[in-house]
Amino acid sequence: MLSTDDKDLIVMYHKFSYSLKGESFDVISSLAVEGEDQIYTGMSNTVGLPLGIAVKLVLQGKLSLTGVHLPVIPEIYEPILKELGELGVVFNEKESKC
Repeated sequence: MLSTDDKDLIVMYHKFSYSLKGESFDVISSLAVEGEDQIYTGMSNTVGLPLGIAVKLVLQGKLSLTGVHLPVIPEIYEPILKELGELGVVFNEKESKC
């Protein structure tokens, strides 16, 4: 439980390595979201906002899928990531040749 003056910080770091046509590459994807206080937390922004945005899309008729789906379908993740970006929740990616 967070105290009155506490803030949380969500940090994610992913490193993907791959080869393509004989060349090696790394992609580093990172995210840092700091909460405002004990109520408006980074955790609520990274967990609650995507769900809230998805519900809003369903209610607006902009998301027509039914049932349970992994969020790997562009119809699901593209509008959610777009709105998250507008709210300041965004991954930064950097690709480099090894």
